[in-house]
Amino acid sequence: MASGAVLIDVLPQHRFDEAALWRYLSTALPEFQEPAEIRQFQGGQSNPTFLVTTPSARYVLRKKPPGKLLPSAHMVEREYRAMRALRDTAAPVPTVRLLCEDEGVIGTPFYVMDYIDGRIFTDVTLPDLAPAERTALYDSMNATLAALHQVDWQACGLGDFGRPEQYVARQVDRWTRQYLAARTDEIPAMDRLVAWLPQNIPAGDETTIAHGDFRLGNLVVDSDEPRVVAILDWELATLGHPLSDLAYNCMAWHLPAGVKEFPGLKGIDLKAQGIPTEEEYVAAYCRRTGRGGIPDWPFYMAFSFFRIASICQGVYARALQGNAADRRAIGYGEVARVTAGIGWSLISDRV
Repeated sequence: MASGAVLIDVLPQHRFDEAALWRYLSTALPEFQEPAEIRQFQGGQSNPTFLVTTPSARYVLRKKPPGKLLPSAHMVEREYRAMRALRDTAAPVPTVRLLCEDEGVIGTPFYVMDYIDGRIFTDVTLPDLAPAERTALYDSMNATLAALHQVDWQACGLGDFGRPEQYVARQVDRWTRQYLAARTDEIPAMDRLVAWLPQNIPAGDETTIAHGDFRLGNLVVDSDEPRVVAILDWELATLGHPLSDLAYNCMAWHLPAGVKEFPGLKGIDLKAQGIPTEEEYVAAYCRRTGRGGIPDWPFYMAFSFFRIASICQGVYARALQGNAADRRAIGYGEVARVTAGIGWSLISDRV
């Protein structure tokens, strides 16, 4: 997590009693040694994340943010459980060391995991890599997702990690309700998706471990080779449909390149850059997971854009309530409109 991860001094709103943390770790983590130093990773993590450096090792601490939280939000306990369950599987995860649910230590629950030295890429065009390296890294990302979805979730102790049925139907219902509660301006494409999606959920059901936010920026890449060595950010993980993860991972092919907030691949010469097409990427996943194809692929892609549009609309509505002139609020409103439009365009010919 070296290249691509920016470290800053701990933000004022996220400071806590470091001496209390060192006392706790001295007892709970046998190999922990002082003196220790803590810095914060900069970025959009909803759960504040820190680097702890000691004379003999480096660790990552991830905690809930301070203040009153929604009961189902910022579940560092679920992140810890998922990574601990996956440690002996083919899905690469950091080694977690401990979970502290005692709020008396630093004010919120937290967990500690090993620091993994590597690279994090947030731009899906991978401008700093050569074409052959891009090809290899996209293939490694694909193999990593396939490996995760082939983990026996019951055997590794995640049998009660979520409801193992009707995930897509429940998600469509959830994000429909979220969108309607946050609706401000009319978004015709979103209204069409709200009507179409629940009537066209593909037959059959599948259950795997679903990461929920599987994308390039949540992967640690080896320092020297274009190879994924760990999957990060398990906050949204649950039992769910594997194609929801795959479709989410493939949204980049429908988003324009050069947009910082939502970096995409649309508009670049994929072949010249060494990046597979969406069709090639999906075909590779199908080969790895034994699928003959995905006839309902447009549905899953439309669903992914619908989900993102609903999330962005919620952010937009909340920001408007706090400050109508907030530039970020206006930006999220536009993202909701654009992503809904992309989602509808993917299935409009099926209506």
